[in-house]
Amino acid sequence: MNQVAFAPKTLIKFSAAPRLKSPSAKRLTTESPALDVLTDFQTLKPHSVAADTPVDEAHLKMRYSGVRLLFVTDKNEHCIGILTAKELIGTRRINLAMQQRNLDRDEITADMIMTSWDKLSAMTLEQLSALTIEDLVLVMEDVTEQHLLITQYDDHNALTIRGLISATDIQNTVGKQVSTVVPVASSFADICQVITGHDL
Repeated sequence: MNQVAFAPKTLIKFSAAPRLKSPSAKRLTTESPALDVLTDFQTLKPHSVAADTPVDEAHLKMRYSGVRLLFVTDKNEHCIGILTAKELIGTRRINLAMQQRNLDRDEITADMIMTSWDKLSAMTLEQLSALTIEDLVLVMEDVTEQHLLITQYDDHNALTIRGLISATDIQNTVGKQVSTVVPVASSFADICQVITGHDL
């Protein structure tokens, strides 16, 4: 058997503490494609919890994952709703669920306080592809939610959630320094107020 000579490259030793390289922040404008603000689940795995997950456990998962939204799934892995930080950190929905069901807090589960799938706003990937960021916000100007689900049909013609768009992400990515008299955007309606009422 012939052996190929292998000469490893010489490794280096640091002469000083090196800097970490980071990707440049993407700076977009309102005329940028709306696809540029899509959190694409084809490349990033969505975070989810089972419907019967206790709310405090769901909150821990959200904190450790560094996200502000969790999808709630049933036993067939269908998305039946979403949980946001507002619902898990706030007490209104949790207290209401405790009162209505006469349960203790540790008995309250994700599906009891989630926003169910039939109350969520969605747009197809094809529709999104034709829009700029400003177009998207104007389409969503009456929506008081903070998140928009993006859907796509798979190879078996089943509807899937392809990704997610966050109103806060749009504000942060476009880089608008919002005036103190304009509240930090927490919904698409807020973002629309910023875009239509102020020059970006």
